[in-house]
This record gives sequence, structure tokens and C-alpha cells, in this order.
Amino acid sequence: MEKEGDLMQGTLDMLVLKALARGSKHGYGVAEWIHESSNDVLRVEEGALYPALHRLELRGLLAAEWGASENNRRAKYYSLTAAGRKKLAEEAEYWRRMAGAIASVMQMA
Repeated sequence: MEKEGDLMQGTLDMLVLKALARGSKHGYGVAEWIHESSNDVLRVEEGALYPALHRLELRGLLAAEWGASENNRRAKYYSLTAAGRKKLAEEAEYWRRMAGAIASVMQMA
């Protein structure tokens, strides 16, 4: 049985891209943004987040550079590339269509 807050398959990459749409963040910042933006419903575990960040970076959707975090620790900061912005727009449109279709089905008597 799935836990409350588990992500549907395929949504993590889109949420990571969305988290970075307004500027660069380190991994913990991405996870916190997703959690806070979902009104504390969605949680991204480190075991899923960091492989997703690396996968998106390898696909050219994210760029990364090392910097200092708020508590002055070394952290890798991720930002969207042009390809990442394009992919985010495509994924957002797909999920808008899917959510609308699912809502239509659920409203049927």
C-alpha cells in the first residue's frame, strides 16, 4: 500500500524542474520547496531525489555548480538549462491534460 505523500511514477522529474524554475537550489532546498509548495503533503526522500538530480543533469536539463549553503557548508546548486525549461513546459502541459481527463472520469455518475 502506498504511503500518503508518495509521488506518482513520472512526477518527480517534473517537480524537480518546477522547483528550479525560479532559480538555483541545492538538493535539500529542492526537497523543501516541493514539501512546502504541496502544503506539506509531498515528501521527496534523498534516495529518490539525488538520483533524479543526477539523471536530469546527465540529460542536459540541469546545470550544477558547487557553492556554499546557508549554513556555510559546501553544496551542489542546480539550475535549469534552456532544455530543462522546455521539458518543464512539455511536462506541465501533459499533466494538465491528464489531470483534466482524470477529473472528467471521476465526475461521471
